[in-house]
Amino acid sequence: MSPRARIAVFISGRGTGLQALIDAARSGVLSAEIVLVVSSNPEAYGLERAKDNGIPSLVHNAKQFASPEIAAESLFGELRKHNVEYIALSGYLRLLPLLVLRAYPNRVVNIHPALLPKYGGKGFYGHHVHEAVIAAHDRESGVTVHLVDEIYDHGQILEQVRVPVLPDDTPDTLAARILIEEHKLYPQALEKLIQRKYRLNNE
Repeated sequence: MSPRARIAVFISGRGTGLQALIDAARSGVLSAEIVLVVSSNPEAYGLERAKDNGIPSLVHNAKQFASPEIAAESLFGELRKHNVEYIALSGYLRLLPLLVLRAYPNRVVNIHPALLPKYGGKGFYGHHVHEAVIAAHDRESGVTVHLVDEIYDHGQILEQVRVPVLPDDTPDTLAARILIEEHKLYPQALEKLIQRKYRLNNE
């Protein structure tokens, strides 16, 4: 491992989480360098953030390859080319191929805008999560950082922060408060992972 861990951030949208990680790395809160941004969406504004910060980026769409195996090899090749050591999913809406997960054991993390295991799994992302929380009349929601495996929102939980659901909350207002906590928690959790401060289940 290099003195500053080399991180690839995977996005699908605005990239506000990416920006929070860039800022944390720049300020020293996160002892890492973001060396690659991967997007599943060619229109993602996060690609502009990568460009503005001089970070190489890649649009990866597995459907454009002849087979899932070839797509996985292509993605893995890009990660190796940039000497990536950790992968941080930040609003990325695709499952990572097993080839990548096996190459980065306990070094792929995701942040989810709810208190897993509640409101996790396929289809529970972004506003869909907040709408479900409010529809269920839950009194709290929050943020979860977890390791990534081959099942959506399933891996070992590393950190959680609880956020109250207010009586007059809408999905938008709840999302805005949770996003503030996401941007604080994710760099901290990544730093602890890099510094090997977690007791991981399969180590």
